[in-house]
Amino acid sequence: MFDADTTPEDAGLVSLRDLTEADLDWVAQREIEIFGLSAWSPSLIREDFLHGFSRWRGVEVDGVLAGYAVYGFEGDAFHLMNLAIAPEARRRGLARVVMGDFLAEARRLSAPDAWLEVATTNAAALALYRDHGFEDVRVRPRYYQPEGLDALVMRLRLRD
Repeated sequence: MFDADTTPEDAGLVSLRDLTEADLDWVAQREIEIFGLSAWSPSLIREDFLHGFSRWRGVEVDGVLAGYAVYGFEGDAFHLMNLAIAPEARRRGLARVVMGDFLAEARRLSAPDAWLEVATTNAAALALYRDHGFEDVRVRPRYYQPEGLDALVMRLRLRD
């Protein structure tokens, strides 16, 4: 499905869509695979999907789900709550596609800022977010449990 020489963006194979309830089992499986002990539980995923103030987005390659993100908007804070790309689909520009969608949604909603937290040990995600203009705000010690990993809070100002 994924060719090492051609990115999905180059081949025009990438699409974004809102996730459906039918996608939640796939998301829960990938959560565990990607985030380990810090993964959102299946019940938390379902509860947030059904009752949260969030938008669940999927990124597909050739019609096959390859990643997902959760965006939340509460008042004046637009928040990237989760972004995950399946390991076999990484390094193909999919996270950049999702970030573009996230920021377009923030601007559509006229959010003044976009916010996120990321593990201080996640070098690839830190580089992605900094490439999109996010700046460090503060560290939340031992934010990710049960591992006790620190989170870096980052913000991108969308308006002056």
